[in-house]
Amino acid sequence: MKTVLIVFLLLSALVLPGYGAVGCPGGDCTACHTLTVKEAGELLKKVGVVTEVSPSPVKGLWRIGLQREGRTAVAFLDFGKRYVIPGPLFPLAETRETPSSTTQGAEKDVPTAIPLTDSIIMGNPQGKRRLFVFTDPDCPYCRQLHDELKKLVTLDSDVVIYIKLFPLKMHPQAYDKSRVILARHSLELLDAAFAGGTLPPASEQEPGGSVDATLRLGESLGIQGTPTLLLPDGTLHSGFRNAETIQKLLTGVAR
Repeated sequence: MKTVLIVFLLLSALVLPGYGAVGCPGGDCTACHTLTVKEAGELLKKVGVVTEVSPSPVKGLWRIGLQREGRTAVAFLDFGKRYVIPGPLFPLAETRETPSSTTQGAEKDVPTAIPLTDSIIMGNPQGKRRLFVFTDPDCPYCRQLHDELKKLVTLDSDVVIYIKLFPLKMHPQAYDKSRVILARHSLELLDAAFAGGTLPPASEQEPGGSVDATLRLGESLGIQGTPTLLLPDGTLHSGFRNAETIQKLLTGVAR
């Protein structure tokens, strides 16, 4: 009830002139409302480490990228800098429910709609247990998870992992790296990227269409950070997990 009241007060505030719905010149809220990463870091220091600040699709809210205990997350801060809303946000026009709110039967249909192409494959290609991993070649937590994925396929020979390259805007070189890796469908190049090695330069022979398709897919699923795991039942798990924990999640032992 308390949470509902806070959200109601926040939404009420957003329609007032000081919050950008009415009072911002030309409708540009960022012309009179500013928030730096440093300032957001001070405001949210008890929540996590702020890595990114950008305007959100909803007027009157800032989108905040966060990291805490090896996990990435998204929150939203109102222009009055008084209320924090955990993300993600979904427009009312969305007909797809979020994985956490769908029924169990509906969740099981989610991975069947995920294209197997535009992926780097690890493990047994004929494996019955499918795991989708959204990763960024410049994400340090993705690097740690990548090592655990290698352990996972040695622990369970019936697992196939589809690695979806999901470069974050906070890593400006990750997009071109993803283009090169995906164009060649090379697990070795992904290994090299995580090891800090030099990749071949991106060229016109590595178009970004496949990477863009994965970005759109991730956004449609509500993914806003890496690493993120998509399990066979359609549930999402963001942040680092060790191989043993992932194995338990795949076999339904842990939830």
